[in-house]
Amino acid sequence: MADGDESALAALYDEWSDRVHTVAFWILRDADEAEDIVEETFWQAWRTASRYDPRRSAGATWLVMIARSRALDRLRALRRRAVWTSAASTTHTLLDEAAAAGPKSPGTQPDRSERDSELASALGALPPEQREALELAFFGGLSHAEIAAAMAQPLGTVKTRIRLAMQKLRQRLAHLREEGQ
Repeated sequence: MADGDESALAALYDEWSDRVHTVAFWILRDADEAEDIVEETFWQAWRTASRYDPRRSAGATWLVMIARSRALDRLRALRRRAVWTSAASTTHTLLDEAAAAGPKSPGTQPDRSERDSELASALGALPPEQREALELAFFGGLSHAEIAAAMAQPLGTVKTRIRLAMQKLRQRLAHLREEGQ
């Protein structure tokens, strides 16, 4: 792609556009904005392909980081606050188990928007480096090794940040399980 091979760009787009869209959508919560970010991401990848160094990160990591950066820039420009509906499969499990337990009495189960709001608040309370590692793992679909490369941090540090973030989310959201919500 660095030498102007349009077919390489098309192949990259075919393989990774869905994941780039997912990352952008999770950040922006708007399908149209996410589509714009996909376009901008691949346009930037095309323009800067000659500067990409495969020794520093995998191609997928590079694309996801471009998308994430673009989406966050867009979010700041729009002055929106991201509303996250999921942090990790563990958080989903916590909410699903709580919902499966059923309400203790009619009217005690909060609606989905309340739970989403609580989850967004819990995510917002995480230290930025823990939140970023968690987002890349669960929203970006990156492996721990890819996150370590993208964040220029040791693998052990990334694993610790994700583990601590998950522990904090479990603690902050434990009341949902206890209340059967």
